[in-house]
Amino acid sequence: MTAEALPVRTSREISGAGSSGFVVLTLFAVTVLFGIVSALSIPEGGGTMALIASGAMLVSLLLAAGFYKVQPNEGAAITLFGDYRGTDRTPGLRWTWPWMAKQKISLRSHNLISQMIKVNDLRGNPIEMAAQVVWRVTDSAQALFDVDDYGSFVTAQIEAAVRTIGARYPYDDFEHKEVTLRGDHERVSAELRTELIARLAVAGITVDECGFTHLAYAPEIAGAMLRRQQAAAVVAARETLVTGAVGMVEMALNMLSERKVVHLDDERRAAMVSNLLVVLCGERETQPVVNAGGLYQ
Repeated sequence: MTAEALPVRTSREISGAGSSGFVVLTLFAVTVLFGIVSALSIPEGGGTMALIASGAMLVSLLLAAGFYKVQPNEGAAITLFGDYRGTDRTPGLRWTWPWMAKQKISLRSHNLISQMIKVNDLRGNPIEMAAQVVWRVTDSAQALFDVDDYGSFVTAQIEAAVRTIGARYPYDDFEHKEVTLRGDHERVSAELRTELIARLAVAGITVDECGFTHLAYAPEIAGAMLRRQQAAAVVAARETLVTGAVGMVEMALNMLSERKVVHLDDERRAAMVSNLLVVLCGERETQPVVNAGGLYQ
């Protein structure tokens, strides 16, 4: 027999049980005033008035214990002996029964820059990565009750998502035929955001914006990769130069033949091609040489 996995209970935010504190504040002021007047009006031996004054003061103390305030973009999760009763998101002075516990949670956007970590890209090259993430709580019940510490949870999931995305693509592609971390920043950042939203959904958290703040080869291979990039750039430049030179030589030979400027046999044609390629592809300026004799002398 195989043991079945127990279902995981997922919390869902509901509207809180808090009410306007200003109405209760008025009642509190009336109760305090009534208690003071009753205390001052107690005659000698007036046990009934003393009892009324004591009751009024006790009620005022109970009312005072139920006040709390909610800032803009803040929530107060209300629980009764550990049972979640709802989240109050209404800003201002609020009130609920004194025996109801209130736990504040920020609903504002948070900006987090992760620690730089070392990741192996798709080709196994070690690279260094760090990300900047703007996140916020969308479901206070999930953030407070479904994970132990939602702040630490976000930090851990960002690192895991960065490692996942870093291993999915190569850092660079010298032939420009693949999606790379360095060359396709917007696409990779969008995939990182999708990965983070999926990972943080269990905590009631969403990601508004994210991107890489650091992306580079690890120091142990940075020098070798730089030389490889330089070599690839030199090869690409030479290839472009040779392609252009061959085209110019071909155009020159065709124009000489069409206009019948000079008749070239195969040997003379080969010599002209060689000279033109040297002139067009050489890195130094060519020096003219005056040939006093013929080609075959």
